[in-house]
Amino acid sequence: MRRRIAKSMFTIVAVAGLFVFLSPELKHVSRETFAAETTTNAQVSQSLTCQCGCGLTVANCNMPTCSFSVPTRIEIDRMIGNGMGRAQIIAYYRHKYGEKVLSAPTTEGFNLLAWTMPFIALVVGGGLIVLAFGRWRSAPPPLPAGSTPTPAPSFDPELRRRLERELQERK
Repeated sequence: MRRRIAKSMFTIVAVAGLFVFLSPELKHVSRETFAAETTTNAQVSQSLTCQCGCGLTVANCNMPTCSFSVPTRIEIDRMIGNGMGRAQIIAYYRHKYGEKVLSAPTTEGFNLLAWTMPFIALVVGGGLIVLAFGRWRSAPPPLPAGSTPTPAPSFDPELRRRLERELQERK
């Protein structure tokens, strides 16, 4: 039973590891896909967080006189008009303001750990729960050959009579 659980846990961890190592390949494909599409202001604005303190994206900032989102939308339109793609515009703002301007963390470096850690913790926690239930449900270990089981300890007859008497008195 334990070997089967350990084997399934190894399989789950191996699949999770495979996902992590293949994700850069998947990211490369999606970059090519984005490059092939035409870039719109809404696409780029959704990827950037407004820096005025509202906590919304540049596309969703609802302050009509926002000191960040209004000029940024105009600048994004100008960049698109100059032929820049979505990835180039986002890279420009990332370089200018740092990673805090991105509405979603990147899947590179330490951020990759932040993306995968919850799933790894769930897998490990689930495995520990399965192991615990397996131990609780398992039968007691078999006795060595030639040995006899020890009988359950008997109760003192005087204590038993006293207990029965006290129970009778409470009724």
